[in-house]
Amino acid sequence: MTERPADARQDHYAAVTDEITRLPLAYPDPRGWWICFGLSLCLLLLFAVSAGVLFWYGVGMWGNNIPVNWGLAISNYIWFLGIGHAGTLISALLLLLNAHWRNSLNRFAEAMTLFAVICAGLYPILHLGRPWRFYWMAPYPNTMDIWPQFKSPLTWDFFAVLTYLIVSVLFWYIGIVPDLAATRDRARKRWQQVFYGLFSLGWRGSARHWARWRQSYRLTAAIAVPLVVSVHSEISLLFAAGPIPGWNSTVFPPYFVLGAAFSGFAIVSMIAVILRDVLHLRDLVTPRHLDLLGKLLLATGLMTAYGYFAEVFDGLYAGGKQELGTLSDRMTGVYAWSYWGAIIANFVPLQLLWWRWARTAPLVLFLIGVSVAIGMWFERYMLLVTSLYRDYLVSSWGEYHASFWEWSLFAGMIGVFLVPFLLFVRFLPVISSFEVKEAFFEEQQERRHA
Repeated sequence: MTERPADARQDHYAAVTDEITRLPLAYPDPRGWWICFGLSLCLLLLFAVSAGVLFWYGVGMWGNNIPVNWGLAISNYIWFLGIGHAGTLISALLLLLNAHWRNSLNRFAEAMTLFAVICAGLYPILHLGRPWRFYWMAPYPNTMDIWPQFKSPLTWDFFAVLTYLIVSVLFWYIGIVPDLAATRDRARKRWQQVFYGLFSLGWRGSARHWARWRQSYRLTAAIAVPLVVSVHSEISLLFAAGPIPGWNSTVFPPYFVLGAAFSGFAIVSMIAVILRDVLHLRDLVTPRHLDLLGKLLLATGLMTAYGYFAEVFDGLYAGGKQELGTLSDRMTGVYAWSYWGAIIANFVPLQLLWWRWARTAPLVLFLIGVSVAIGMWFERYMLLVTSLYRDYLVSSWGEYHASFWEWSLFAGMIGVFLVPFLLFVRFLPVISSFEVKEAFFEEQQERRHA
């Protein structure tokens, strides 16, 4: 391919920056955005009402009871935390591997991670019974010299989620600073100049700025990658530590991490398809990106399927009465709909991704993403409830049915996710312009030396 002249390359770089920074400065479809934002605010209001009822009447408003004392709240906690994993994997891991195709996806994937982790972190706090005492899990100095119970899984959750959230915020903010400065330089309204100027921290794009920025960005990425594995491994350890049939399995840590990445890639695929069409970003989020997302979905989906197979194999191979009973309950019991729903929604539509036409068709990829997101929710629910509702003692058997307020809190939590995400789409650059240009420059250099 013929190399572009220098002037043409400069024009191309400027066009990329203009295309990305025009979105927060002159949003293309404000009416559509306001409609979505209004609906999300209604969901957020539903969350506030549901949380208020919970605070007033206590956790007794939920359907949790003995033996199922973990219900919808904890399955939603694992589900939200899982979908947040893909953002860090796409952004931090692929940054360290110098995979340039991430540059069109990483910014909104990281934002998705932040808001999903916030939703996840709210569930254990609401589940406490006395949520206003949540800070007791932190080792803060107090007059009675009382320390948190470090053997408690609640304390593990506190440190795992809080650490992951802090590192994710730092990684996302460090990455967006140069684009905030580019938006500031193109802003015409005074409030926009002040807003983007404040948050760009005086960025001028000097060689020293870039050197410090690269150092801090890569260092934060190196910290974030192991956290992806550790957070969901901690949750799987929390399960495996309990003597509950169906939970004592050595396959749980990789099973949980890969399942989290699987659901996260599904949500990233859905968001990429929507933003690509709504914001007219087809030049930046190309069919190649959709193709790669489809391959990632297929790969992590097959790995998750191996976890399903290993779980069944372990139960049959061990031959324990309780393990076989739990396996039978999952497949034929009261909650069999969650087991077969997970199998069908996660793996039947996924088989289309063996063909490139399906991976590059936005509507097909979007629908498969929806199916996987629903299927992974079924899986989280199945893992929790089918193991708890029939314990070792027949006298402790009992069914679980989520109450209206649990469902309303879940619907409201979607609003907690959507409201900040829509604000992000409306007021911040959704794609990293300088990293896209950097990838384009290196591609040109490779072609020159080829």
